Amino acid sequence: MSSNPLAETVAALMPRAKAELTELVAFKSVADFGQFPRSESEGAANWVADALRAEGFEDVALLDTPDGTQSVYGYLPGPDGAKTVLLYAHYDVQPPLDEAAWTTPPFELTERDGRWYGRGAADCKGGLIMHLLALRALKANGGVPVHVKVIAEGSEEQGTGGLERYAEQHPELLAADTIVIGDAGNFRVGLPTVTTTLRGMTLIRVQIDTLGGNLHSGQFGGAAPDALAALIRVLDSLRAEDGTTTVDGLEPETRWEGLQYDEEQFRADAKVLDGVGLIGDGTVADRIWARPAVTVLGIDCPPVVGATPSVQASARALISLRVPPGVDAAEAGKLLQAHVEAHTPWGARVRVEQVGQGQAFRADTTSPAYQAMADAMAVAYPGQEMQYAGQGGSIPLCNTLAALYPQAEILLIGLSEPEAQIHAVNESVSPDELERLAVAEAHFLTLYAAG
Repeated sequence: MSSNPLAETVAALMPRAKAELTELVAFKSVADFGQFPRSESEGAANWVADALRAEGFEDVALLDTPDGTQSVYGYLPGPDGAKTVLLYAHYDVQPPLDEAAWTTPPFELTERDGRWYGRGAADCKGGLIMHLLALRALKANGGVPVHVKVIAEGSEEQGTGGLERYAEQHPELLAADTIVIGDAGNFRVGLPTVTTTLRGMTLIRVQIDTLGGNLHSGQFGGAAPDALAALIRVLDSLRAEDGTTTVDGLEPETRWEGLQYDEEQFRADAKVLDGVGLIGDGTVADRIWARPAVTVLGIDCPPVVGATPSVQASARALISLRVPPGVDAAEAGKLLQAHVEAHTPWGARVRVEQVGQGQAFRADTTSPAYQAMADAMAVAYPGQEMQYAGQGGSIPLCNTLAALYPQAEILLIGLSEPEAQIHAVNESVSPDELERLAVAEAHFLTLYAAG
């Protein structure tokens, strides 16, 4: 990285950043209070609030959002007449899944092979540290040139919409000229990237019932309708032979125009086993950024260990459907529900409950903020031109903010590059990426303020 005062300051702050991320990762802040104590999320929220106060933020508050979680807000005033920039991240995390599969404990930040491992290290506690690094670098080099608002969400991973609804009820709170969402990531390590599209998402829970209770499979199997078999039929109907998502009425053939994803690189990033093919058709970018994608997230049925020879009376599944920009998530949810009902065999009783939803997002890449970010990325990543990419994941707040503040420019950056393995075991963050992106954000705020 070429020498400049902001970069030198960030480099000097990296040991503090590691110590702070260690503290923050230690909170088991999964916003599913049936699995994890509410006190863990509250502890993380208070940590964020204390960090903002220590940086001179005013009006720091724990916002009680309608889904029963807390988001953290703070305001740092800048020079008179300056623009306002909202910096977003979330402190809640995904569950660690199988803790035994982690090489090191998921809630203990551990350095290994040049990366820092821990749940939330990249997604998205590291994003909070990135914002703090950028602001500290600016404060040490003449001051922060814009008004800054920070919002740290407490339930982004759950998709329960608490912050979206709170923002709609308090539209003045998050108003800004530009919004930097620190919850995306570079296309690969070392390649500066702004995410310009996000797929939307609808999440449904399906229950199928066929019998008044489980039956002996020897006595009744072959004629008694098996709820688990019915559910399997339904789930299979959601994919074509090649794995393409097939929801009745949903168009699957849109194309991605822009940065492409090499298939071999994708196989390596996704850790696809040798000899196993990818699913769907079209380019990889088409499949993960521009087309619908259904995923079965979980099934309630007897585990293999301890299973009895029974015909199952009931079975449940949790199904996620990602949809690209241009497809209304609510309409896609209706189509998914109708598809499930239409493909449930044998007259089985089926109940579908929607449990989450978020709209897709497409940014305006012609805005002045994008030019400022491109120039800032060029400083932080010498010799690299900023790329525009899509992301298959959903950040429902983006569309809420775009609707509330139609004149605001929205940029998505962050630490969730492929090696980070977010949502999986052994999630990690590249400290080099954390350092470079903090430098980029600091330069962006300077360039944007001057523009």
